[in-house]
Amino acid sequence: MNALAMNQPPDGRPPADQSPVVRPSSDRPSGLTASHITVRFGGIRALDDVTLALRPGEVCGLIGPNGAGKTTLFDVLSGIRRPDRGRVLLGGADITRRSPVWRARHGMRRTFQRQQLFGQLTVADNLLVAQEWRGGGGGFAADLVAAPTRRAREGARRARAAAVLRECGLDDLAGRYASGLPVGRARMVELARAVADPPAVLLLDEPASGMTATERHQLTAVVRHLADEEGVGVLLVEHNVAFVMEVCARVVVLDLGRVLAEGTAAEVRADPKVRDAYLGTAAEPPRRPGGPTGRGGPSPPRSR
Repeated sequence: MNALAMNQPPDGRPPADQSPVVRPSSDRPSGLTASHITVRFGGIRALDDVTLALRPGEVCGLIGPNGAGKTTLFDVLSGIRRPDRGRVLLGGADITRRSPVWRARHGMRRTFQRQQLFGQLTVADNLLVAQEWRGGGGGFAADLVAAPTRRAREGARRARAAAVLRECGLDDLAGRYASGLPVGRARMVELARAVADPPAVLLLDEPASGMTATERHQLTAVVRHLADEEGVGVLLVEHNVAFVMEVCARVVVLDLGRVLAEGTAAEVRADPKVRDAYLGTAAEPPRRPGGPTGRGGPSPPRSR
């Protein structure tokens, strides 16, 4: 069930391993490292020797032109795609061959560029679903007899969902069906669902897309709270450069599958290579249109 908490697509993923969950890494700070990652699609290198480190409590932005490899890197980090070369480390442990389910149960959560809400459920129920993987306290029999253990866990989950909804400014939408939400609110619900079960690492794919200025302000406050107060490492992909420069302490720029630049927002903004490849100048828009399959590099056909 925790794969749902990651909003994982139903296809194109490695089979889930059956390793027991001993102690979720969300119980303690966990750094995330991608070390010398290479991914090939035929003769094309979507990622070419990419190394990136995310520290606990850090907000890091990942930007670059369309086709730079950003989504491919997210797929590798979250376990949807295995790299041809390189390793992924969580809390210092090699998780390169671990499944998306295992990674989610150990504190790694992800949202996707494409909205993945459960439209037939209410906003509150979307958050409750994300917590169900931990079990109900006594199983089916406890449900039948309304055992105290089951009631206690259910109460704790509902309290956690309510607290997250308040933090995200969504408490007035708790009873609404997710299918009827505007884009900006739906994005925020996806974020709330991703953190309903406390994460250690959070991967956000274009979280500000479709949001109003007010909603982006709320998003900034939530992301900073997660990093500063809860020690969550946040890595986000976003084309809204102003938002990235405001919320991120560090920015990494990908171009044609390689790390083009890395540094503070001010350092990256002033880098001539970044301005030429992606940011452009005040009089000139970014000049790279990207590949035919869009951001993240070419990929083989996938059925949905």
